[in-house]
Amino acid sequence: MATQTSIPVITIDGPSGVGKGTTARLVAERLGWHLLDSGALYRVLAHAAMENDVPLDAEAHLGQMAERLGVRFEGEKVLLEGRDVSGQIRTEACGGVASQVAALPAVRAGLLRLQKDFRQPPGLVADGRDMGTEVFPDAQVKVFLTATPAERARRRHKQLKEKGIDANVSELESAIAERDRRDAERKASPLKPADDAVEIDTTDKSIPVVLDLVLSLVEEKTGHRPA
Repeated sequence: MATQTSIPVITIDGPSGVGKGTTARLVAERLGWHLLDSGALYRVLAHAAMENDVPLDAEAHLGQMAERLGVRFEGEKVLLEGRDVSGQIRTEACGGVASQVAALPAVRAGLLRLQKDFRQPPGLVADGRDMGTEVFPDAQVKVFLTATPAERARRRHKQLKEKGIDANVSELESAIAERDRRDAERKASPLKPADDAVEIDTTDKSIPVVLDLVLSLVEEKTGHRPA
């Protein structure tokens, strides 16, 4: 029986809007491995905090909530205590709160064990911001995706427009730049590539191109050939 640390892990980190979520999901599908959307965990906690009127400076309380967070992933659905919260956690407001609670050491500690538990046979593809630096530092393959704030704002605007939500591209770009600054400067697990990560700029690359690059890295470093 394989020990948990012997189970292969691929980490795909980066800021929002670089395509890491879609890339991670497709890599997991092609390999037949488990998927961890770590960002969704922070968004679920943010949603729970807003729903229960928990102050964002109540670090100890939020840390306790993180430890008890009843989250399950069923396909593309995210369930909180059995309730589908997939739509609620993808709003701009929830994303902003998630970024704030993610800066709290007690919250990151509370969610760390939960994230590590996703490491199950035959392997795991972990998508997030500190998967390769903090959560799975022994991952066999580490990828860090980037893109310009302008391109990321354009992509987010397109997503919102498709959902019938009105948004201003300039305001989105400003919000993205501010979140990047906050995430890079936080003391707890700042957003940065692992020393041994391969960086890929997705600004002018399609998802299929990025997917091929990542799968080539996986085959080169682990020998696992995608289906």
